[in-house]
Amino acid sequence: MTSEARKRGTEWLGQAGLRPTRQRAALATLLVGDGHDRHVTAESLFAAVKETGEKVSLATVYNTLRAFCDAGLMQEVTVDGSKSYFDTKVHDHPHFFWEEDGRLTDAPADQLEIARLPDAPEGAEIASVDVVIRLRRRG
Repeated sequence: MTSEARKRGTEWLGQAGLRPTRQRAALATLLVGDGHDRHVTAESLFAAVKETGEKVSLATVYNTLRAFCDAGLMQEVTVDGSKSYFDTKVHDHPHFFWEEDGRLTDAPADQLEIARLPDAPEGAEIASVDVVIRLRRRG
């Protein structure tokens, strides 16, 4: 990990007022160190951090991802009600889910039109709308 990548990760944590512990800084550097957005699972991030030689448990990865979401640095995208992906792009946007390899990617938001939503039940308001478009390769 370059010093520029570590700096970017530490600054990302600072935006949300999170203390840059060793583990948080290592995970933040992997997530945003190169300046690109990421879609990760806890398991894929755990595998990536292990490759760096950093000592971080899978439980710590889960807890840290939860803290990043709570701080507004990431959003959780659930597919099939069971598999969670964590996205560093936090504004509302649609996703493609590639069934063959279990990969989540951004879909072009400018091509999505939602003409009408149902009324929320009495006493409730719509907090957000998640759009996950499932894809499989032809043939």
